[in-house]
Amino acid sequence: MDPIQLAEQMLRDPRLAMLGCQHAYIAAGALLGALRNKGAFNIKEAEVDEVFSRLDRQAIGGYCGLTGVCGITPAIGAVFALLTGSKCGTNGEQRITMEAATRTSSAITGLTGPSCCKAYMLASIAVAADYLAEALEVVLPISAPSACEFSSAHPHGCREGQCPYFTGEKR
Repeated sequence: MDPIQLAEQMLRDPRLAMLGCQHAYIAAGALLGALRNKGAFNIKEAEVDEVFSRLDRQAIGGYCGLTGVCGITPAIGAVFALLTGSKCGTNGEQRITMEAATRTSSAITGLTGPSCCKAYMLASIAVAADYLAEALEVVLPISAPSACEFSSAHPHGCREGQCPYFTGEKR
């Protein structure tokens, strides 16, 4: 039920690139998986497929640099839209969904320079879990992320001491 632990399991897949929109799918999948494991919202494969279908339209490589929106932001937004039933014309549901996306974008903004999809994803999951508890009264256990194992693989240079997940040694 811990979305950070679920995300970290997926991060260990050696086929996963250091940077890329796959992290948006992992963020959404970890949240949905944790909620499904908790038994909240009756999430089935069709709901996961729907969120991923929505991401296919926005989580596109290079989107962050071209538009200023990391694909993880619409990933978290799509999860909240699914959970609340948000769509154009809804009031409270749309506000909750947009607030989730806003908080996610803000968390990502605080970690830029250079971009790190893994840090963005971990911070976004934590922010989303906090907001799930606040807005929808669903509490997920959130563990502290493990020490980063990816700093030496960063193609643009790791932020090192400026990153909350850096342990002080490159691996």
